[in-house]
Amino acid sequence: MARRATVLLLVAVFLAPFVAACGKTVGETIDDATITTRVKTALLNDPEVGGLRIDVDTNRGMVTLSGTVRSQAEEAKAVALARKTPGVVDVKSTLQVKQ
Repeated sequence: MARRATVLLLVAVFLAPFVAACGKTVGETIDDATITTRVKTALLNDPEVGGLRIDVDTNRGMVTLSGTVRSQAEEAKAVALARKTPGVVDVKSTLQVKQ
């Protein structure tokens, strides 16, 4: 019985930061990480988008793209790729166009 209590205490201590992080549950944190990975992969795999210059952040399915792009067309393509990624609720772009 004491061993079970110790294990439960360790699990609670380990999971507490995940539950407290930005008010998200562990599942939401994992989902957001998965979405971020999927969006970043899509950006890196597209030859028209400079995926290495674009940062992706996800919070409860809301994706924010930041960094630099070479043109408005590249920004539009990056946003479109993010929008069609499964799990994405909406996309916000703070991308800067730099020649």
